[in-house]
Amino acid sequence: MNKRLHISIRLALLAVTMSVSGVAAFGESSTEPGRKDNLTKTENKVILDGATTSGDESRPRKKNFINAILEYLDDSNKEKSHKKIDFSFLGGPFYSSEAKFGIGLVAAAVYRTNPGDSLCMPSNISIYGDISTSLLFSIGLSGHHISCSGGMRLNYDLDFVHFPTKFWGIGYENCSLSSNETKYTEFSIRAKAQALWRLADNLYVGPTADVDHVSASKIVGDSALWQGQPFTNTSVGAGVAINYDTRDNLTAPKKGVLLSLEQKFFPRVFGNGNHSFSLTEFSGNIYFPMWKNSTFAGRVHGRFTYGNPPWSMLSSVGGSYTMRGYYENRYRDKNAIDFTVELRQKIWKRWGVVVWGGVGSVFRSKGIHFNELLPNGGIGIRWEFKKNVNVRLDYGFGKGESGIIFNINEAF
Repeated sequence: MNKRLHISIRLALLAVTMSVSGVAAFGESSTEPGRKDNLTKTENKVILDGATTSGDESRPRKKNFINAILEYLDDSNKEKSHKKIDFSFLGGPFYSSEAKFGIGLVAAAVYRTNPGDSLCMPSNISIYGDISTSLLFSIGLSGHHISCSGGMRLNYDLDFVHFPTKFWGIGYENCSLSSNETKYTEFSIRAKAQALWRLADNLYVGPTADVDHVSASKIVGDSALWQGQPFTNTSVGAGVAINYDTRDNLTAPKKGVLLSLEQKFFPRVFGNGNHSFSLTEFSGNIYFPMWKNSTFAGRVHGRFTYGNPPWSMLSSVGGSYTMRGYYENRYRDKNAIDFTVELRQKIWKRWGVVVWGGVGSVFRSKGIHFNELLPNGGIGIRWEFKKNVNVRLDYGFGKGESGIIFNINEAF
């Protein structure tokens, strides 16, 4: 599912994470075997965390705030079988040209529906929020709930966003014109859910539902780019989803395949008014190791709408998950398709790097034109926040555009 998670560039937050976790790793490697505290004995005195005691090592040792953070981050990716649900938090300041200065917070958790069964595939949940001086406000919840038997899966995504953003129009020709850049403020409430049951080995089928409310206001520029459509739309739809999934885990897969197909309908009877339409979305993902500590990941993804979808429900490329580096939703039309290959390499302890390349396009019923293809590539850094839950910093670039994305979990 596509998500509007963490649109802003959180360089400062990631820098804090990198420096803190790096210091933690360095401190751990420099201690004596079997000891986690960094002690220096000098003339029968013990220097601990900047405080000096007179040789009484049995006295309780106080942790200062920095050391508490280091220990917390150092343990965040370790499985805690004694906990029914293991939550970890990461937060700090950020800056971007769109969002300006702000504060972001991410909470990630893993749990098993049967805590006593170590063979049960872990479920996961993420809670996130941002607030900035540009009047960005966002809060969201997403996750995958998996029954211990693996016979049922519930995938969900809910977010509320108030964000000053940009609109270039509808269709490749309009969206490719920099002169069409129009500022507006978007308020959106989006909720998506799938309930899937296993019908055969690795095959899951079940209902899916969407509710999307989007409103554009404070338009500075050419409002004619909306082509006479209402600036506020509510779309309600339901349909069926089919997944064939052999991945070893859902958040940072290293082997397996995922073939997914969703067919949704947004009829008038659901309150969609003049904007009744249908939506077909598919994704084919593959993952396999290339050499030690590496993963090759590839995905082909398409989204096609039929009927009269509103501007807010058109297919698009760009953002945190498809064609990273393009402005989110800059290129939009009735149909979109993208293809990406990525090499993920673990390099040291919890750290890794990625490099990717791909191509995508938006188009109407006439199909894809070669001169309208959008190239995409980029590099990124990974840090394992929790087991199989990575914090990622990606720099993506494309046709006349580039961008930095900070997010949690892999793009696909």
